[in-house]
Amino acid sequence: MSARASELPDPGSVLAERGEDRTPAVFLDYDGVLTPIVDNPSDAVMTPEMRRIVSDLARRASVCVVSGRDRGVVTELMGLDDLIVAGSHGFDIWDPRSGVITHDASSGFEELVEKVTAEVSERAAAIEGTLVEPKHASVALHYRGVDPARHGEVAELVDAVLAAHPGELRVTPGKLVHEIQPKIDWNKGRAVEHLLDVLDLRGPGTLPIYLGDDVTDEDAFRAPSIADGGLGVLVIDPADAAGRDTAASAVLPDVERVGRFLDGLAR
Repeated sequence: MSARASELPDPGSVLAERGEDRTPAVFLDYDGVLTPIVDNPSDAVMTPEMRRIVSDLARRASVCVVSGRDRGVVTELMGLDDLIVAGSHGFDIWDPRSGVITHDASSGFEELVEKVTAEVSERAAAIEGTLVEPKHASVALHYRGVDPARHGEVAELVDAVLAAHPGELRVTPGKLVHEIQPKIDWNKGRAVEHLLDVLDLRGPGTLPIYLGDDVTDEDAFRAPSIADGGLGVLVIDPADAAGRDTAASAVLPDVERVGRFLDGLAR
């Protein structure tokens, strides 16, 4: 079930209704949630204040970061190494206490991803302003720096790569980025459900909460544990909310408000 983002409430009101006497289990996207979207992905470093807030929250509740970024990159940008991180859209999961968390789709795609990354890099070299980001289980083609008149060429590039690997790949469009990954039944929502199982976080005393901003976060908003009695929070600029349908149950306008919300959960 989806709703127009502009019609959704602040998460505080939903939390008051669903969260009484329940301990939060918090799942956080990184870009656009813990740090603003920036032109150069390597500049998306978490601020000291957000780092403090997340650390304080992790002392009270289970906190997992679920990002499309490579796990190691996210950990470095956060400046925190004591959180569970599910990188590459949940394909690559690491618990600092126990190590790798395996699942049904945690391996078997490496050769295909390596080959596709090389193909995308070669083709993208002809389009000025593109940025290819290799990942553990996918390759991201950023085109924020591309002349809008050439955005059609970027789409054609992606179509050509998909055509070269019929039935093997899928593409997820994001904010001026195309994410190309193996056609495997795994996503952020399945990663959240898996973590709830592995970490023994199921039960009436737990309130699963997911914060995300992008199209790929909709899988998490639709995950049963989030959609049915949990709390999905879409982070979106109010100017864009009227044009966005979402499975989330609440909205926040920006990273600053995310910090205030998480700080409240930590208290």
